[in-house]
Amino acid sequence: MAARDLGVFSLGRLPDDARRRGLAEDLADRLAALLGGARMTYGEAGRALGEHPNQLRYAAPTGRVLIRWDGARQPIVWTVPPPEVDSLEARLELGRRHLHVFGPTTPEAFVQWAGIPPRQGIAAFDALRGSLTPVRTPVGEAWILTRDEPAFRAAPGAEAPARLLPSGDPYFLLQGVDRELLVPAADRRRALWTPRVWPGAVLVEGEIVGTWRRSGDQVTIQSWRTLTGQERDVVEAEAASLPLPGVAHVMVRWND
Repeated sequence: MAARDLGVFSLGRLPDDARRRGLAEDLADRLAALLGGARMTYGEAGRALGEHPNQLRYAAPTGRVLIRWDGARQPIVWTVPPPEVDSLEARLELGRRHLHVFGPTTPEAFVQWAGIPPRQGIAAFDALRGSLTPVRTPVGEAWILTRDEPAFRAAPGAEAPARLLPSGDPYFLLQGVDRELLVPAADRRRALWTPRVWPGAVLVEGEIVGTWRRSGDQVTIQSWRTLTGQERDVVEAEAASLPLPGVAHVMVRWND
């Protein structure tokens, strides 16, 4: 996360509830005292404080606790000075960014995405109401930033022949009914948005046509429809272009 964004994505999620905010600040204080400017693995810090390591993430919304996740390795935790931004303004900016990336959207979708209490998310949208424009979508009424309206009305640009979007890519990082906008079929939604780690999404000419996963130098693609030879060629070319350290040649396996 860029330093300039720290306040938005931390203080923007800080609870308004005095008890929960106090618990977060207390945990941040204890971590700062323990670490003394050093860095420590997630597990070591948790054990030293007598807390389950997963509890440490509840201090992150203070903006004073940073956690670096590194795949299967132990996350690293350290503390920094608090961001110089008001928590309410940070939440409003968080709302603006959600609207810009995921709009048309709703307060309910913002709440799920940000992981904040419904009351805080609804209040943020109410405060932003003067800069929002109501819109209708195939799945219901929603909002966009007024300043983004020209982009919504502009003619669409050229679509890439194929893209392999990684798990959690913002393009399909949607919640609830919004997922129907991208994937109308319920069985295919279940295949993309699984209960555990999501697969990646395979796009062909702007349409999600399947999912993909990688293990070592092998990319396995589960297609939802029969792809033409040309479509398979562009998907395989996209796979071959993936910047994978230590992998000289990507093998594509098709599960049709």
